[in-house]
Amino acid sequence: MDATAEDSRWGVSSMVAPLHRVLVRRPATDGDWAGAAWRTPDPAALARQHEAFCALLAELGAEVELAPALDGLVDAVYQHDPLVMSARGGIPLRMAKPVRRQEPEHVAVELERLGIPVLGRLEAPAWADGGDRFWLDATTMVLGLGYRTNRAGADALAALVAPEGARVATYDMPHDQGPGAVLHLQSFLSAVTGELLVVFEPLAPVRLLQDLRERGCDWIAVEEEDYRAMGCNVLAVRPGVVVVCDGAPGVRRALEARGVEVHAYDGSELSHKGDGGPTCLTAPLLRA
Repeated sequence: MDATAEDSRWGVSSMVAPLHRVLVRRPATDGDWAGAAWRTPDPAALARQHEAFCALLAELGAEVELAPALDGLVDAVYQHDPLVMSARGGIPLRMAKPVRRQEPEHVAVELERLGIPVLGRLEAPAWADGGDRFWLDATTMVLGLGYRTNRAGADALAALVAPEGARVATYDMPHDQGPGAVLHLQSFLSAVTGELLVVFEPLAPVRLLQDLRERGCDWIAVEEEDYRAMGCNVLAVRPGVVVVCDGAPGVRRALEARGVEVHAYDGSELSHKGDGGPTCLTAPLLRA
């Protein structure tokens, strides 16, 4: 189960439980943008948009823990990927993308600074990215197996979360645009409440969709235009209250038609240039 805000300062085993504490990292404003597959952003606007994003999270009730920028590591602003949090603590990962290999060690430094226990590390040949992780419920972590997370990574994570009664379920990811492109499980799947999701169906594993239906889940099917604008990248700050990147109006209308409270931020430099939305920008530390 999730830790409660009263008796812990960390603990995550949900995608939608109220977000009490979150780790974000300031963006680097210089680096090999092309090598990291970014479209070169305006540095001043990048920093300004990140500050506004953090302010929005705080306004919505989250305690924002701010890590410093990592010079030259432009992807490090997407703090969701080098870390998995569970109910008992944090797990710095081992990342397959060469330009991101240093990030998990920097995450470990932040966990130590914040007093959050490190449950373990991933060793070769294991790879995993946080974007491939999705909590279906407090005892079921879903992992997408693909170019960023392999079977050894899934097995290592399964062993680390087993002591808290959690199990790992895996689903094979599609090839999509190949190993050079970013396709995480959360690229096409986000939770809004425990029963409502947003999904880009063309990339979703059939077995995953079937399992979600069996659980009684419903979802908003995202159109391709909105998917390309990160319409599937939705951050729930509590059930039915979400943050989205501005630019996917069809998803916003569909969410609001379901009674969801939607908060949009300007991510023209921060998100669209690097293909990382509000979920990518955040590493939840406490959901309870």
